Amino acid sequence: MKQYYLCYPGGKFKALTMSYDDGRTEDRRLIEIFNRWGLKGTFHLNGGRFPDAFGDKADHDRISMSEVADLYQGHEVACHTLTHPTIERCPLPQVAQEILEDRKVLESLTEYPVQGLSYPNGSFTQEIIDLLPALGIEYSRVVGSHHHYGLPKDWYRWQATCHHNHDLLKHGAEFIGLEKKQYLYLMYVWGHSFEFSRDDNWALMESFAEQVGQRDDIWYCTNLEFKRYMDAGRQLIYTVDGSQVLNLSQLPVWISVDGEIIQLNSGLNRI
Repeated sequence: MKQYYLCYPGGKFKALTMSYDDGRTEDRRLIEIFNRWGLKGTFHLNGGRFPDAFGDKADHDRISMSEVADLYQGHEVACHTLTHPTIERCPLPQVAQEILEDRKVLESLTEYPVQGLSYPNGSFTQEIIDLLPALGIEYSRVVGSHHHYGLPKDWYRWQATCHHNHDLLKHGAEFIGLEKKQYLYLMYVWGHSFEFSRDDNWALMESFAEQVGQRDDIWYCTNLEFKRYMDAGRQLIYTVDGSQVLNLSQLPVWISVDGEIIQLNSGLNRI
């Protein structure tokens, strides 16, 4: 019997995604590093804290509304609630408003559906998780790190491999060295860009980007790109004899059949 494996785009088996919160002005420098080395990130923004639209209530160390579209082009803009409250202490209707109003502001700037979230202050409850699909949220990141390269089991409790201050270069070296193609690996790094200025360690991210960037064996993706691709892969329908595969999504999906890499386009594919 042949072996059929889901792969990442291009037949890869390693993926890297980055996730940064709050939309601080240091995002400019971070994105320059990402773009130079081909990394992709998800940036979780508070639509109610832009300095050029909300006056004295806004934080002036954050990027402006006017630069969102250009600055984050090629990356993902995602929710972080409108005003960054500790949402497990809030009534559910207020939580829903915080998320929907954040989506509205961010979507007006990006001109695409904003469907990712990271919990502000790491705060959430099961009731909030149950609410998220109805608010159009496809995934949400929690705080903390698990320090491995496995795939998420729960999209609404998605935990990163590591914060950038927690053995980042060690994890990068381990990730590069992964070779067993019977597995899919994900390295997920999170943090806040202002921490690089606070800790005076921009050289850390420069070194990491050089270490893992521009490699042919890694798929560089945003959080939402990863989630949607995995959804598409899990929706593939195979005939019993394995000669045909129906791809229900609009995304191309790659599989390995006895080591041969095959691209499955939308619709019915003969292999």
